[in-house]
Amino acid sequence: MTSAPSRAVMLFGTEEPVTPPKLLRAGPLTCELEAGNLRYIRVAGKEALRALSFIVRDKDWGTYNPEIGNLEVRQEAESFEVSYHARCKDDVQELTYQARITGASDGSLAFEATGTAATDFLTNRTGFVLLHPIEGVAGEPVEVLHVDGAGEHATFPALIDPVCPFQDVRALTHEVLPGVKVTCTMEGDAFEMEDHRNWNDASYKTYVRPLAKPWPYMIKAGETTEQSVRLVLDGQVPRDATGNGAATIRVTVGGRVGTMPRIGLSLRPEHLEATLVAADAIRRLALQFLICPFDSRIADGYAGPAVVGRSTFPFDQRIAEPTKVMSLYRAMGEATGAELVLEAVVACQDEDGNPSADEAIMRRDLEAIRAAADAAGVRFARVSVSPACDLKCTLPGSVWPPCPPAEAIYAAAREAFSDTPSGGGMFSYFTELNRKRPPADHLDFVVHTTCPIVHACDDRTVMENLEALPHIIRSAAAFIHGKPYRVGPSSIGARDNPYGAAATPNPGNGRVALAYMDPRQRGLLGAAWNLGYVAHMARGHVDAVCLSAPVGEFGVVYARMDYAQPWFDQ
Repeated sequence: MTSAPSRAVMLFGTEEPVTPPKLLRAGPLTCELEAGNLRYIRVAGKEALRALSFIVRDKDWGTYNPEIGNLEVRQEAESFEVSYHARCKDDVQELTYQARITGASDGSLAFEATGTAATDFLTNRTGFVLLHPIEGVAGEPVEVLHVDGAGEHATFPALIDPVCPFQDVRALTHEVLPGVKVTCTMEGDAFEMEDHRNWNDASYKTYVRPLAKPWPYMIKAGETTEQSVRLVLDGQVPRDATGNGAATIRVTVGGRVGTMPRIGLSLRPEHLEATLVAADAIRRLALQFLICPFDSRIADGYAGPAVVGRSTFPFDQRIAEPTKVMSLYRAMGEATGAELVLEAVVACQDEDGNPSADEAIMRRDLEAIRAAADAAGVRFARVSVSPACDLKCTLPGSVWPPCPPAEAIYAAAREAFSDTPSGGGMFSYFTELNRKRPPADHLDFVVHTTCPIVHACDDRTVMENLEALPHIIRSAAAFIHGKPYRVGPSSIGARDNPYGAAATPNPGNGRVALAYMDPRQRGLLGAAWNLGYVAHMARGHVDAVCLSAPVGEFGVVYARMDYAQPWFDQ
């Protein structure tokens, strides 16, 4: 008999250890030191900043996990000091930085870092990132000091801002307690703020190097960069607001709230045969729908280049036979009794593989998708469509790739599938939906997905990012004009990376940002995350939620794969 799983595998699906954070204290200020960075910076127990970090990212927005050495932590009665050396390295490049963090009895804080490229270092961001929390902050006043010395009285956005609320920032000041303000001053480059809730993060993010500058950019070998962030308190902290001691937590059970959404899973074409083997177990889940991804770039009649290599959304070259894919979708519908929802990528590409605004090409692609469905005898209860170019992010201020108008795409989809309700929006994250808002009047329903590990991947971030979901729901409602709202496929792992070539590999079953396979999907943390996700969607009256997949990287049923699944494989 197989032994019971370890506590780590039960909870997180991985044996990767987690180093507990260290609490630091200076006067009324407390913070947690974790992996060289600071979290939960509090004034008398009230959260002022969610995090303050020195971040190094690669050309695909992947975040390095720095190797930290020479760590020294000195905690005095009313002050602290931290220093360390860190190295960020992969197979082709390396950057090191020296960090120093100090806290004083008046509650002030300083974080300084000096980085040096050991090789030419290609990066999308290397520098400080500040996270302001959203609870008690969204919609509240903030004073902005710009790089040119000009001041601005503003507010943190209430609804999610699709672009940068504040640019060319030198300092930000907001009230953390009645009569007590905290000012964050950032040196070393111009900073700007983005509304992190776009990416399902529970924060506003202020970061170094404006996105209007070219990226990725090169830090030459031997080149040095110096940056710092300083926090200062203004006002009298109440003597009784010490923040000491354990807080009392009360849990009460109330009445019925919200509307339970329809629940489904997303099929993965590369795992369809393994999914059929597990059909009996999947049927017992009593799913209400199954999402069926299909890309016109593999369909019969498509004249452009084929999908090459592994594309995490939505196809693997091993199963690039359109009629076979559609036939397996039909078989899964018959085996489970769940309705089928087609998620169709419309290539809209010319013969050279370039994005095209030619509506004749777009209609040809949609007709090829319909032909593949008809050949397999599969019928879908709903159809959602997206042009292939929208699978990748286009930053604000950048030129959108050529594409037929959204109204034309949706009209053609309605014509091709005249007997089926049709929807659209984005197959990527709310970020992209918010930046390219669909003409909702032309749709029967609106879709997008989310992912909690776009920017960070630790366990606490995964769970706390659930806080952003009500903000996403309210913000979407402001522009979809009451149309039915369907969210997913969403899981802890990233089914795609709209900001780089592909989602991040994770062969070691670790906690990796933007990873395609996240082991916590197999653990009780994943179950708790799913429960919290559905609870928020129910309170927001979302019509349907797609969570994970039947088997594979996002699976809820075990199947042996070409990567390790600790304990389950044994």
